[in-house]
Amino acid sequence: MSKTIVQKVVFKNTTPDVLYDLYMNAKKHSMIAGAPCEISNKVGSSYSVHGGYIKGKNLHLVKDKVIAQTWRALGWEDSHVDSIFIINLEQKGKDVVLHATHSNVPEKHSESIAKGWTDHYWNPWKQHIAGKEITRPKM
Repeated sequence: MSKTIVQKVVFKNTTPDVLYDLYMNAKKHSMIAGAPCEISNKVGSSYSVHGGYIKGKNLHLVKDKVIAQTWRALGWEDSHVDSIFIINLEQKGKDVVLHATHSNVPEKHSESIAKGWTDHYWNPWKQHIAGKEITRPKM
């Protein structure tokens, strides 16, 4: 059985290009996640984050607006199909609303993955944008 994770996160005093770059720029992605990342801003290219623990391909990219990728964790069973992860960035005044949808996540991994997005991405992004030191739980 699979689940869909839907998250809506507000980032204060920033712009979509800042958030897009935090995810799609390998150096910044590595800094935020606290682990190695290889990623390109080209549709069809493969990516690897957290030292190869997560892998996938870029399916659709609209600069500063949309990121759509296949997404797969190293520990998933062969019978699990790749999940699909989509970020939509929406400017609202001085803030950006991030709409994240992560579909086809194996049910037994859905809670930890939802928490992982918050702990390893959304909270560190907020800290970075505010000029604070990035803190995250150990993996």
